[in-house]
Amino acid sequence: MRILITNDDGVFAPGIAALARGLFAAFGDLHELVLVAPLTDHSGAGAAVGAVYERESIPFESVEIPGLAHVPTYGIDGSPALAVILACIEGFGPRPDLVVSGINHGINAGRSALHSGTVGATLTGAQFGVRGLAVSIAWGEDPVPWETPVQLACGIVPMLADTAPATVLNLNVPAVPPDLLKGLRHGTLGTAGMIRSVRPERSAQPVAGPAIDRTSGAITLAMRGMGVTADRIAEQAELEPDTDAAIIAEGWASLTPLVGVREDLSAHGSEALAAALATHVVRLADPA
Repeated sequence: MRILITNDDGVFAPGIAALARGLFAAFGDLHELVLVAPLTDHSGAGAAVGAVYERESIPFESVEIPGLAHVPTYGIDGSPALAVILACIEGFGPRPDLVVSGINHGINAGRSALHSGTVGATLTGAQFGVRGLAVSIAWGEDPVPWETPVQLACGIVPMLADTAPATVLNLNVPAVPPDLLKGLRHGTLGTAGMIRSVRPERSAQPVAGPAIDRTSGAITLAMRGMGVTADRIAEQAELEPDTDAAIIAEGWASLTPLVGVREDLSAHGSEALAAALATHVVRLADPA
């Protein structure tokens, strides 16, 4: 099996180094590993690939991560999703059988999964029929217990290799050492996002010409999971029971199966499609 390792924090981030070392220690004698990740931080990129139509080529460079001399490692001038695409069309050797993305510093749960470059990489692989595991750890006090998500990921990879093509699992882990982790549970995809609230700050800006009211300013963000203890207790009370973010806050690791872009075949999708097509037919038939 050929395993592609990537992330959105960048090829030099500590999380991907910890993940790659763990996977190599567990599977280096059994499987082929290759690491392809962005040269710079692409957090929040989702499955974006950038303006590839305006580029004739994608620059890359060989990188060596301490302790991983035997793992071919490349940094690309692009997003994690683009790294996966290049790997899946054999830009860095044979097509991978599995994508493991992470370890992202900060969980990708609830609505935040949509915007995550870590998750976006695995969903991009799924479009090629490649299985994927996205791995993230919550913010917490230093040192970061990378070994906790590494151990869980290494336990999941052999099972994931036997699942149906395009299977994607999203693993989120609290920032605790392995002996303090309560265990691994299914966390349903919640509705909470990374941004908890905003506070606009506006100021009037004069402009030349006719009198026009124009304002500018900044919007201050309050991020979930990064406040003081009192804030985190309040945040936990807002979470729906048994969702990914809720069980992580309780000390469990969360595992959630995800799917990417697919046609909506539900009754709601069919009704919306039929209504839009009917409206278009009526307008075409209108002689006016």
